[in-house]
Amino acid sequence: MNLVNKTEKTFALTTPLYYVNDVPHIGSAYTTIAADVVARFHRLLGHQVLLITGTDEHGQKIQRSAESLGKAPQEFCDEVVPSFISLWQLLDIKYDRFSRTTAPRHEAIVKEFFERVWESGDIYQGQQQGWYCVSCEEFKEERDLLEGHRCPIHTNKEVEWRDEQNYFFRLSKYQNKLTEFYQSKPNFIQPESRRNEVLSFVNQGLQDFSISRVNLDWGFPVPVDPKHTLYVWFDALLGYVTALLEPDAEPTLANALETWWPINLHLIGKDILRFHAVYWPAMLLSAGLPLPERVFGHGFLTKDGQKMGKSLGNTLDPVSLVQRYGSDAVRYYFLKEIEFGKDGDFNEVRFINVLNADLANDLGNLLNRTLSMVKKYCVDNNVPSIGNEGISDENPLKTIGLRLGEQVKEAYKELAFSQACGAILSLAQASNKFIDEQAPWSLYKQGQQESVEKVLYAVLESVRLAAYLLSPIIPNISSDIYQQLGFGIDFNDQIQSSVTAPFATHATWGILSSKQQLGTFQPVFKRIEPPKND
Repeated sequence: MNLVNKTEKTFALTTPLYYVNDVPHIGSAYTTIAADVVARFHRLLGHQVLLITGTDEHGQKIQRSAESLGKAPQEFCDEVVPSFISLWQLLDIKYDRFSRTTAPRHEAIVKEFFERVWESGDIYQGQQQGWYCVSCEEFKEERDLLEGHRCPIHTNKEVEWRDEQNYFFRLSKYQNKLTEFYQSKPNFIQPESRRNEVLSFVNQGLQDFSISRVNLDWGFPVPVDPKHTLYVWFDALLGYVTALLEPDAEPTLANALETWWPINLHLIGKDILRFHAVYWPAMLLSAGLPLPERVFGHGFLTKDGQKMGKSLGNTLDPVSLVQRYGSDAVRYYFLKEIEFGKDGDFNEVRFINVLNADLANDLGNLLNRTLSMVKKYCVDNNVPSIGNEGISDENPLKTIGLRLGEQVKEAYKELAFSQACGAILSLAQASNKFIDEQAPWSLYKQGQQESVEKVLYAVLESVRLAAYLLSPIIPNISSDIYQQLGFGIDFNDQIQSSVTAPFATHATWGILSSKQQLGTFQPVFKRIEPPKND
């Protein structure tokens, strides 16, 4: 198959296809927020972006969940899927494709892919014996199980013994090829800790894995033997490929892979790392297809230092969190406070303190106090007519601002979101300090109009730059700030903002001009009052 080479101007990324045995939880929201931020950043760089999310709807876990409610599996899936779509809307996540593994087009892609792997001689029939976790949809090594044959991930679930005829994929055949690939592409698995986990797993020796199940109706039949159903993970990973099809294209691999393949970035939770970093590349090698560029496995979230779970009664409902605090607040906290790739914790007191300190005080209050001084001290209540040229390169804010765009660009590329936020916030904090030290109110009383205007211009331009660089994370607050500074830009209209405010110009310090008509001043983020304890 001749694949058209992707250009550097295209960027395709995926979230996992979320399992629909229940409504979305905060962990699913976390991955999808991160993916949306990366997509927004690449659009500002002028790239054509395809952000894929969706749902994985086959397998025994779904079948059992549906049966327990007296529903058909498809009906059950159709009821749960809208909860993902509505949460993504609530969180201002702008995805391009929503892939459902129950879609008829998907079956055509899975079938064609299976046939390619079959023709490679990489599928055979054998006996599968072992402990199976239905919640993970995965066989477990005896050595990994907890006491009482419980799953190490779903610690309250016992695994089940299976002994059945299955079709297997020759994963062992790809041991050396995968090892060579990991060595040639050291950035394929990130962060470093995840890469080490995978290398350690592969070095222990890869075992062939079963790609079919018997006595299970819910899924696609194995093309060469319809008595068997394809294993949910074999089908789910191909949901990424199906999503690449143009809506009116015939569902063939050639059509799916034409423009966007290979995927630039798979964003996943670390619990599904092996499937994406070992099984998936081996399947693609077997089918003779290029491998994705990068798989990034982020950490787990806890609440108040404890693992979250229904059995513990300490889940965190993303819908009520957004309804209470707004999408920007939720997006900002999880990306600023947790180093992406490591485990992180949600604590409501810290959540409120961080938002008040960073968004209400450092950024919002800075804008308000500066605009009210412009109103008081400047002609026509407008942006001071100084401009960038009038500000010396030794100005402390300009010094930070001149290098900030490149710094933040590198951080976003590395998915170092908390580092990006920290660098941007340091400009806002320096601006607050600068106002206090320069005291424009005193300069005004002394009749030093030009000095007043230099101070106010430098601060307003710093707020603009901070808002721009934070726009992938807090698009609503950034849009508010931009509009108050006289730019008619809405960062949720990503096509418009990438054309009228491209990264190449707007990520540099000094573009604010006195031609701008300042908009109406209003607080961009209201201080949050901590909930009163009853």
